[in-house]
Order: sequence, then structure tokens, then C-alpha cells
Amino acid sequence: MRIVAGSAKGRALTGPKPSSGHIRPTADRVRETIFNMLGQFLDGQAVLDLYAGTGALGLEALSRGAGRLVLVDQDREALALCRKNTDDLGFTAQVSILAQPVVRALGTLGKQGEKFELVFADPPYAARVVETVLDAVAAAGVVTPGGTVVVEHDKREAAPDAHAGLTREDQRRFGDTLVSFYRAP
Repeated sequence: MRIVAGSAKGRALTGPKPSSGHIRPTADRVRETIFNMLGQFLDGQAVLDLYAGTGALGLEALSRGAGRLVLVDQDREALALCRKNTDDLGFTAQVSILAQPVVRALGTLGKQGEKFELVFADPPYAARVVETVLDAVAAAGVVTPGGTVVVEHDKREAAPDAHAGLTREDQRRFGDTLVSFYRAP
């Protein structure tokens, strides 16, 4: 795994141990396609990375010019990987890490009045929580008007055309993975 573009282009990211089957980093080519669709540079945007794992999606956003990043995960190994990758890339000042379940973290961020132009969610495929995540993101009110929510999920889990006020604008398939792009009103 590496950062695909931007200020940290080509820098390696530390991935999970081979024996760790519960962390599934987003492949470089999938990340590259996601950012090709979002636009190459993020010009100071605030980014939220839910189920962060290694932090690859959010850290890619920082490399491409995002201004700040909040990484959310509850798994100890994932949190350690997020911290290590953030420190190794020199992004520590721009990153906050929340060690909480996603729904609770969204509630906390919503109560604090946090807003994000870009939200990534890459839940465990077996969890089948696309609609739950969209509900929680919308209920927390953390997406700016016109902001984007990108959900990575298993191809066998349907992602609705619209849900909780968010409208799906695009969807791409990569083998067993679907990436659904939603826009806030």
C-alpha cells in the first residue's frame, strides 16, 4: 500500500498483519479511481474517515490537499495503524483519531457541530450496514450542504438510490467491491 498522489505520493503505508483478517485496506487502484472521481485536489476540505482501518483513504485525501482529517475506528490494531501511518507521513497536526464505534463517534461529532465536505465509510463487508451508516451520518448532521459520502461495500449488498436525504450519484464496481457515491442536499 502506498499514497497514490499529492504531497506524500509514493510513500508507503503500513498495513495489517497477514494474520489479521478483520482489516481490509482499500486497494491502491480503487483509491485512485475514487479520487479521480472526486477531483484530484481537495483544497482544504475537512474529511471524515469511518471504519478507518489503516487510514489510507483519509490520508490520501490529506496528501491531495485536504485541510483536516478525523479517523474513526474501534479496533486496537486499526487505531495503531492509523497513528503509525499518520505519524510516518508527517500529518499528525492535521489528524484527530476517535477510538469509538462509528455510530457513537458520529453522535459525538454532531454534538460538537463538526462538519465535513467529504465522508468515507468502509465498514466490514459482513456487517451489511450501508443504510445504517447513511442514517447515522444524516442524523448526526456532519455533512456540509453539497458534501459527498463515499461508501465502500460488498457487491452483494444493495446500496439505495437515495437514503436519509442523501442521493446516490454514482457507483463503481471493482471485483467483489462496490463504491457508492452519495451527495448531501
